[in-house]
Amino acid sequence: QVQLVESGGGLVQAGGSLMLSCVVSGSTFSINRMGWYRQAPGKQRESVASINSGLTTTYADSVKGRFTISRDNAKNTVYLQMNSLKPEDTAVYYCQGYRYPYTYWGQGTQVTVSS
Repeated sequence: QVQLVESGGGLVQAGGSLMLSCVVSGSTFSINRMGWYRQAPGKQRESVASINSGLTTTYADSVKGRFTISRDNAKNTVYLQMNSLKPEDTAVYYCQGYRYPYTYWGQGTQVTVSS
């Protein structure tokens, strides 16, 4: 069993920064791809960023140049550094882990950006 626990969300003014963390526990062996998703009220969940075991990263166009995903395998932790935040970044942010054929989700952390 794999558990993912996010932290670091909160309320921030536009232009500010937050760092989200996701600690992975349990059977973490061979968790290849880790990612961050977000879901705003009334919208579908969308991918924000991902990183695989080779440290290859991908980003949604809407966050490129502002967000950075990273991972510390020794700490079983994935981070999402969010800079230059905009009100449209307001959402619940979820951590996701993928190990074929299973996908694991955290409980989510709220990020609210005020204008």
